[in-house]
Amino acid sequence: MTWEIAIIFALLAGTLALFIWEKFSPDLVALGLFCVLALSPLLPAKDTFAVFSNAAPFTVGAMFVLSAALVKCGAIDRLSGIVERAGGWSYPLVIGGMVLLVAAVSAFINNTPVVVVFLPVVLNLARRMKLAPSKLLIPLSYGAILGGCCTLIGTSTNLVVNGVITSRGLDGFRMFEFAWLGIPSAILGATYLAFFGKRLLPDRAMLTSILTEEERREYITEAFVQPAAPAVGKTLEEAGLGSKRGIRVLEIVRDGVALYFDPKTTQLESGDRLVLACRPQGIAAARGVQGIDLVSELALGLEQIAAHEGSLVEAVVNPNSDLVGRSIRDLNFRQRYRMVVLALHRQGRNVREKVETLPLAPGDVLLMMGTDQAIDALQNSSDLVVFDRARTPARPKTRYIPLVLGVIAAAIAGEVLGVVPIAVGALVGCVIVCAAGCLTTKEAYDSIEWPVLFLIYAMLAAGLALDHTGGAAWIAKNVVSGVDHFVAPHWKPVVMLGAVYLITTTFTEILSNNAVAALMVPIVLGIAAQLQVDPRPFLVALAFAASASFATPIGYQTNTYVYGVGGYRFGDFVKIGAPLNLMCMIVAVVVIPRVWPF
Repeated sequence: MTWEIAIIFALLAGTLALFIWEKFSPDLVALGLFCVLALSPLLPAKDTFAVFSNAAPFTVGAMFVLSAALVKCGAIDRLSGIVERAGGWSYPLVIGGMVLLVAAVSAFINNTPVVVVFLPVVLNLARRMKLAPSKLLIPLSYGAILGGCCTLIGTSTNLVVNGVITSRGLDGFRMFEFAWLGIPSAILGATYLAFFGKRLLPDRAMLTSILTEEERREYITEAFVQPAAPAVGKTLEEAGLGSKRGIRVLEIVRDGVALYFDPKTTQLESGDRLVLACRPQGIAAARGVQGIDLVSELALGLEQIAAHEGSLVEAVVNPNSDLVGRSIRDLNFRQRYRMVVLALHRQGRNVREKVETLPLAPGDVLLMMGTDQAIDALQNSSDLVVFDRARTPARPKTRYIPLVLGVIAAAIAGEVLGVVPIAVGALVGCVIVCAAGCLTTKEAYDSIEWPVLFLIYAMLAAGLALDHTGGAAWIAKNVVSGVDHFVAPHWKPVVMLGAVYLITTTFTEILSNNAVAALMVPIVLGIAAQLQVDPRPFLVALAFAASASFATPIGYQTNTYVYGVGGYRFGDFVKIGAPLNLMCMIVAVVVIPRVWPF
């Protein structure tokens, strides 16, 4: 082992450790590695920046835009209505049909928007079937993942692997080449979830379960602290606004700014506006506090929340939301949405204390209270997806459905027929849908998950460094020589195929699937060279294993998305996902040598 190999191994180990630690975002960690490589002698600077000529991330970005256009025009909403009408079916039929339908859609567009659109529909379906949402949401995510494994454009991982091998002069994958693995796996997965899902999936309550029955029957109103009121200079408890009287102060707005307050120490000032959650008897108690009057009863011309019954609602933070990384307090959330956040659910934990100071993350579930009018307005937000009501886009653009479907079909046909590469076809499609008015250019740029793209570029550079230093060849040589002692020569390719799949799927469960794919390609090519066989079977196994991630909620974005919504725990994914991982591995080891001979 040379010093260059030792250094690149140390850098990769540190990067993987930071990925697992999750102190910094994966894209920031990857870009840090990119900077180190650009400054180091491990890889020439021109080669480091040459990764930006790779068409794979570019294609991924274009597919984000086309997926957003398909959502914007309402095409996926129409398909989701099929699921909504399945309330009278048996559980196996509902799960099997839903998984296959979602898989068919996800085979051609990005998985995350599919899950976002189907989410409220599936939650309504769960209520109609009198089931906990946790019985349906993991199958929804798994269906999206399985569908993505069926085509070249179904998942960014396939595009990344394809981009790397074409940049090395190898033949790229055909559009439907992965269907040999994806379709059998999707059918097997749908059957498995249909017959074993109800037994293996947990019966988890949603976030509203942390509230008492009385807290669910509260009214929200707004009160105004009059000048020279006796309450001025007193704390909330001293002023008689404590929870013991059926009143909860949700927010204090002073000079137009929501304050962070402590009921025991924060003193009221003249002109303060208080957002109150009151049980029925609490309304009368609030009226009885001298000098604090309900806004709805004052003739001051103030913008107000009248004393309406407060509705509880849950919503999940979208992956591309502007809310990500900002706290409830920084966002001035109530002024922005006319909703009050009561609690937050993240990665299996319910949080009620200091919710307003916690930076929001994609997939966070917010428990909120507001009037029906505020909730109706919230449904049009692109930042949050409301659970208990069907999604209603503010301006459905159904007239664009034929155009968007035609553009996507043309891009696919161009790739299949070898006329236009998918990267070019997808770019032309983006220009057409924007020029036609289906998407504005801002909406198009906002739909692109830029952190994913920069992560891919950075890990492509890491893969080049691994290859350039000889690290990939060193790993391949030692792995192959390690099996020489206990495997017959004619079985070595099959054993190594299984090993590649197992290593890839294991790392994918704890790291970014795109990062794993980019790093594994040079190692896989080295293994094939050591065995003196065609590398294509191993590349297919790598791409498939890096996409088929079911055993953890962090291995794939759609798993992370439903993690909080369904109230799942980490072990729930292991329990139902690990067997599905094993099934997909068996399908791969059996099918790949027959379709792609060594």
